[in-house]
Amino acid sequence: MQYDFDKEIDRQGTDSVKWDYYIDEGQQFGIVPTNKFSGPGRGLPMWVADMDFQAPQPVLDALAERARHGIFGYTVRSESYLKAVVTWMKTRKDWEIEAEWIAPSPGVVPGLNLLVQTFVQPGEKVIIQPPVYHPFYYAVENNQAELVLNPLRLDEGRYTMDFDDLATKASDPEVKMAILCHPHNPVGRVWTPEELTRFGEICLENEVLVVSDEIHGDLLYSGVEFTPFAALSEEFAQNSITGTGGSKTFNLAGLHTSNMIIPNQDLRERFEKTLLSNGLMGSNTFGLLALEMAYREGEEWLAQVLVYVEDNLRAMRNYFREHIPDIKVVEPEGTYLVWLDCRGLGLDKGGLTKLLEDKAGVYLDGGHMFGPEGEGFMRMNIACPRPILMEALERVQRAIKD
Repeated sequence: MQYDFDKEIDRQGTDSVKWDYYIDEGQQFGIVPTNKFSGPGRGLPMWVADMDFQAPQPVLDALAERARHGIFGYTVRSESYLKAVVTWMKTRKDWEIEAEWIAPSPGVVPGLNLLVQTFVQPGEKVIIQPPVYHPFYYAVENNQAELVLNPLRLDEGRYTMDFDDLATKASDPEVKMAILCHPHNPVGRVWTPEELTRFGEICLENEVLVVSDEIHGDLLYSGVEFTPFAALSEEFAQNSITGTGGSKTFNLAGLHTSNMIIPNQDLRERFEKTLLSNGLMGSNTFGLLALEMAYREGEEWLAQVLVYVEDNLRAMRNYFREHIPDIKVVEPEGTYLVWLDCRGLGLDKGGLTKLLEDKAGVYLDGGHMFGPEGEGFMRMNIACPRPILMEALERVQRAIKD
């Protein structure tokens, strides 16, 4: 079927983090109710990473049928669910996994916290690569571990890894884990096999466990290929844990269902003990069904979404080039999140917020949230109807001009 992504679907009154709340940077994941995004002159929220598109129709139909059944007792991951995950990894990513490798998690972010609890003792260290998804910081610090920063390098508008710095920091015997963001949120890089191999070799040499967050791994732009980290070699597979799911791919984040793929039996058993010790023995009835149906029958929807989001990216890129040249698009290879270099405006954090939110009424994620390396940048979610995107761009242009 043909999906209409230009159509705006009213999300007001659904307790949407994106449309019914506003972020309070004074606390982790702090949000407060707001009416900023409703009525005449409404603000446009383009920050948190969920789409303004309905999920695939087969998913909606399956959930409706299940709801009509009316009984929502304890539910386990079925053989058909596990087969759907295995098949998706093989057909979409050319990665052959076994069903027994798949451990449940209520989300990749909760999974990261559980992994730090499992494999990093208080006071030991974890490497991350800023500017990076801010819950990485919390997953380490909230579990009494110490952050080690291996900042990405920005050369002529393209981010790369600093392998010399990584090798130096990984050699510290207190470093036990490195969290890889692939594709990288927020800078949009999809790491090449060569980059992943060097990263993996450094971690292997220093006995550093790799945790690869691949939640955006299905969201790729034309001509870009994605290689799962663990698919590169058996050695890497045995020294890594991969976080996956359909929350970003199919807009299912609120159903809190993801998978940790752990080929190493010892690592898997240790993680499963942590799940049990935290009382996480069950799964979300609707989350399991939605993800299985998305993997089985959601490819047509996904293909259309990828075309639509890429057209949004093209329209945005052209608009900035023609009308707002002081803001540069850091060209993404994956994700529907676009990293904007706003340093040409000459504004500090407060000035950028005042310009975009107070004057333009456009709400983005400030780059500082992703680490000091993000100062002067903003993250924009372009998985929205194109009329909303173009209105946001026009507002920003008028605010700068005024």
